[in-house]
Amino acid sequence: MDLEQKENELKSSIEPDRLPGHVAIIMDGNGRWAVEKGLPRQEGHRQGVETVRETVRCSSELGINILTLFAFSTENWQRPAWEVNYLMSLPEKYFNSELPDLVRNNVRVNLIGDDSKLPARVRKAVNEGAEATKNNTGMLLNFALNYGSRFEIVMAVNKLIKDAVDGKIKGKINEKEFSKYLYTADMHDPDLLIRTSGELRISNFLLWQLAYSELWFTDVYWPDFSRIHLMEAIKDYQVRKRRFGKV
Repeated sequence: MDLEQKENELKSSIEPDRLPGHVAIIMDGNGRWAVEKGLPRQEGHRQGVETVRETVRCSSELGINILTLFAFSTENWQRPAWEVNYLMSLPEKYFNSELPDLVRNNVRVNLIGDDSKLPARVRKAVNEGAEATKNNTGMLLNFALNYGSRFEIVMAVNKLIKDAVDGKIKGKINEKEFSKYLYTADMHDPDLLIRTSGELRISNFLLWQLAYSELWFTDVYWPDFSRIHLMEAIKDYQVRKRRFGKV
């Protein structure tokens, strides 16, 4: 069976009424992919952008409502300066080439994370993408840039305290109300988390939101992650029983 035939068979076997509404992906393994091929690490990141392109297109075609991609964490600033600089150049390159396609495919772009520390050119690229797609009604594409879940939760608590001091909060806070202070306010929590590269952890990503998400791990490095792998993850999700603490 060739890859095209396998992809078509997988696509036809996916049940449209049982799709995960929100898929979150930790895109891991770019550097190791490059090193194992004797290539510079930046080549892994470059190829990773190609994978983003195909993953976004496939997710939109399948009918996923929200796709959240972990692009740069608050901890990634600790990497070598040259690598950070290269990673910071990728959003601009991505939107320069992909924005017309995102508009055409009715995809809406959004940023989650602390944008105050991002270079101006990165904020500009993402903001222009968000502005150009703000009226789209299809899939919501979240880029998590300079994102850290512990920072997000602490930020939410501080905002909550301020609102309480200002008299904007009456009574006790419940989980639903607290969620409104997160970057993902008014979004459905992820149904499915995918992590590539064989690592079995969630690395400070959406800690609150992933409480009842289904987890799917693969040894495949992100640059080699294909539409087939995405559909395999969704297919596996569709045979799981989600109980949410019930019998």
